[in-house]
Amino acid sequence: MTTVVRHSRRHDLALLWHQIRYEQLSFWRNPQSVFFTFLFPVVITAVFGLLFGDVGATSFFAGLSAMQYYVCTIAGLSVLGSCYSQLAVVLSARRQDGILKRLRATPLPAWTYFAGLLAHCVLVSAVTVLLIVGLGGLFGVPLPGPSRWFAIAVVLVLGAAGFCALGVAVSALIRNAEAAPAVVQFVLFPLLFVSGTYLPVESELLRTVSAALPVRPFNEALLGAFAHGTGFAWSSLGVLFGWGVVGAVIAIRRFRWDPRPR
Repeated sequence: MTTVVRHSRRHDLALLWHQIRYEQLSFWRNPQSVFFTFLFPVVITAVFGLLFGDVGATSFFAGLSAMQYYVCTIAGLSVLGSCYSQLAVVLSARRQDGILKRLRATPLPAWTYFAGLLAHCVLVSAVTVLLIVGLGGLFGVPLPGPSRWFAIAVVLVLGAAGFCALGVAVSALIRNAEAAPAVVQFVLFPLLFVSGTYLPVESELLRTVSAALPVRPFNEALLGAFAHGTGFAWSSLGVLFGWGVVGAVIAIRRFRWDPRPR
């Protein structure tokens, strides 16, 4: 019995590695997608660096310099792009093209497929965050010490997992691939602005509302781990975890492998 269990675990791990490798190869073999996936947050960081690079620590940016603030929030934006926006659009397109239906007919377990997607999104997010942090260094943003990297990694992985769950959940509600970008951006853009991604929010009402939504807690958790050096922002991580659970429940209940009739 023990030998059978070990063989089954090795088989599951081999399938998972194969799925991660497949997602990575599919991504890197599309040069245009790769280029713009990494270019957008890098360009945003560079633009903000040119605009606000001379702004030192102020109360407006929560006691940080402008670029310390923006390196964290744009890093959060890059995770959102990889794990929420892109994932929802890709799943909608794969469903409409019949890829998910054919995949469901294979022996590949559903958990392996989604775990492979999650790992792929985390890897892409990690590369993007490293690019943003490196570019921030050119504008005087100090690198976090080794003691902070564990907290940063935990925040990024938890955020990636939560937003992947929300991306799958949203993809389940999208009727066709053509509508996917509009639906995704309709949800995302207002959240980015009220959550202080581009500018800190002074309105107490908006701060209270956005604190219960997923983007602001993610930003605050990154700011705490990366810039302030305060470690884990447990209340923010709790909100983020809660939204991940909500996304996972909706995804499990509503996800469809077959395309909807037009």
